Amino acid sequence: MFRAVLVQRAPPWSLSSTCIPLCVRGSNTRLVASIRRQQFSTTPTRFNAQLDAHGLLPKERIRNIAIIAHVDHGKTTLVDQLLRQSGTLKQLSAAEQLAYTPPSTSSSSPNDPNNTTETQMENGFPTRVMDSNDLERERGITILSKCTSISYTPEEQDQERHLINIVDTPGHADFGGEVERILSMVDGVVLVVDATEGPMTQTRFVLGKALSRGLRPLVVLNKADRPTARPAQVESDLFDLFATLGATDEQADYPLLYASAKQGWAQPEPPTRLPTSTDLAPASPNANMTPLFETILSHVPPPTHLERASPFSMLTVQIEADPYVGMLYLGRIHSGVLKVGDNVHALDKDGMKVGEGKVKKLFGRRGLERIEMDTCGAGEIVSVAGVKPVNGSPGVGVNVTLVAIDGWGEAGPQPLPTTPIDPPTISIHVHANDSPLAGREGTKLTSQLIRERIYKEATTNVALTVLPGPTSESLELRGRGVLHLGVLLETMRREGFELSLGPPKAVMIPDPELNPEGKPNGAMLEPIEECTVVVKEEYAGGVVQKLTMRKGEMKSYDSGEPEEGWVRIVMDVPARGLIGYMAGEFGNDTHGQGTINHIFKAYEPFKGAIDTGRNGALISMASGESSAYAMAPLQARGTLFIHPQTLVYPGMVIGESNKPASLHLNPTVKKQLTNIRAAGADEKIVLASPRVMGLEEAMAYMGDDELVEVTSGSVRLRKRELEKGMRGKVKSAGSK
Repeated sequence: MFRAVLVQRAPPWSLSSTCIPLCVRGSNTRLVASIRRQQFSTTPTRFNAQLDAHGLLPKERIRNIAIIAHVDHGKTTLVDQLLRQSGTLKQLSAAEQLAYTPPSTSSSSPNDPNNTTETQMENGFPTRVMDSNDLERERGITILSKCTSISYTPEEQDQERHLINIVDTPGHADFGGEVERILSMVDGVVLVVDATEGPMTQTRFVLGKALSRGLRPLVVLNKADRPTARPAQVESDLFDLFATLGATDEQADYPLLYASAKQGWAQPEPPTRLPTSTDLAPASPNANMTPLFETILSHVPPPTHLERASPFSMLTVQIEADPYVGMLYLGRIHSGVLKVGDNVHALDKDGMKVGEGKVKKLFGRRGLERIEMDTCGAGEIVSVAGVKPVNGSPGVGVNVTLVAIDGWGEAGPQPLPTTPIDPPTISIHVHANDSPLAGREGTKLTSQLIRERIYKEATTNVALTVLPGPTSESLELRGRGVLHLGVLLETMRREGFELSLGPPKAVMIPDPELNPEGKPNGAMLEPIEECTVVVKEEYAGGVVQKLTMRKGEMKSYDSGEPEEGWVRIVMDVPARGLIGYMAGEFGNDTHGQGTINHIFKAYEPFKGAIDTGRNGALISMASGESSAYAMAPLQARGTLFIHPQTLVYPGMVIGESNKPASLHLNPTVKKQLTNIRAAGADEKIVLASPRVMGLEEAMAYMGDDELVEVTSGSVRLRKRELEKGMRGKVKSAGSK
């Protein structure tokens, strides 16, 4: 059994307290309290720096930074080390490690079979503490931006502590909206780059966004302890990237540190190599993250440009839900001072009032905890509770400005400028599940419930666009990619929703150029992705051939990158050409020895039809439960997608045919049992393992005349028209 226990403690710079939920196994309350005391620093030391006129920490002692990088370059691991070495995260004993389970933001219960969250420990420290979402831990990636705070005392200033607010951001291009929206509340960025791979597609994207906002980055070459590290070449590539992105002289003069987030050290000089080997000399026992802390304090400017004497204003960048206080609006205070009990208004980007209320609670951060505060001022990152939508407004969402009511003069309060978000490139249609098996596994079945849930998500997911669908019962969702939309749909699936999904399509826009007569020329533009492939040299030819078939155009081919025997290929590929390739076909082509990343480049003229080469479908023509007896001879017809004893219905796709034409089959035939037995034993039935597809793989695989049925327990592929007569002549799968 899992038991929720509330542990109460006082934050180091506040006299108030807060209740922190912790999930543990067992019922030993004393052990739980001991774990929390060990995990987080409990020293009740107040900042000894003199407080300002408002009784707040001086702005000169605050630093707000974001950790940005390409996926798998080590952002979350770096934050783990900063939390540990600042004393925020404490080492657990063996008994405490057995009792500790990371907190989860998922709505699924601990007994849910879909909840596969596992505790990960390293030398007694919990790892990936910022990835608290179940999907993040299962997939090993960061999906949502999350904020934490640490207090750090410089070695030469024993009694003067600094507050460092750190935002951990996603590294996958599909979640670039999470990066774009948080840059408005930081004053600097830590760019983490793999010392072997060097700058990648997402590195270019996040760095470009940071430079365009005038932020000064500091660079950390992570994984510098690896024998394959090539710091000199990576440094050269980085300088070229800064120049390409138009960095100013001040931004290009960035400090550079070499680090190993896994080993827990950072230093201004590259690690030395042993004279008789390519291996690196072991790190010094005293090596730590102190150089990184010192560089953050010296290079990242404090928010002294924000004025606390002005009326209060704050731009919301994230919304959280708390079961006790309601909705929490996270952001950095842009001006003024906010106290519990103050009245505030919420303004949208056009200056219209969409919410109002009295501040009930104010929360700061200490590690993973929320700490309750009475007063906060400009430069601090806080969460505000108590603001509610006004009648007739769509609600208080992201990029909404919270302002004080009075003190603005004749002009009145004005909304703060918002960060522009890149447009979505992929769309799908969603409606309620209408298959013969609808309602057997889910609990939320109606289109009204689906609509409410999706519009609620759109208020917080700034990269998601929701439009009316082709019917009154459907919606069109537009996002950054199949993964971006798949995470939302997987979350809804775990919440008990049942959905039907149409095939993903590229978002086309009309060509803005006019013909000689001054009228629209009628041409369409499609999104083009810059695709970077790192693959073993022997598999590069097959990958290039597949992407060229999908209208890809090669831009560069570098052998020996990032190491000997590997190649780095950069191609411009239409977004619709990548939909069906990245979900599994790429892994087969490279035998698992390669990575593929893409990022939106630009809209270009339509490249023409793409033939993905998918064969026809094996379609069930009967209802019932599939049997091994019937499936055994069907294996010669193609690749099956289902196991024996799977419920099927007419029109359900149960496999892929070996030929372009689709076939209708009966997988439910049972062996007739009579009292007459032939001599000899029955033949042993041997079935090959079926190809079982997950949600995102099924979305990328489906044809234009197919749908994906999503329930809490199953992902099924089906024809849009279930009856064969309604479909007319069965067509082979069309292009995306």
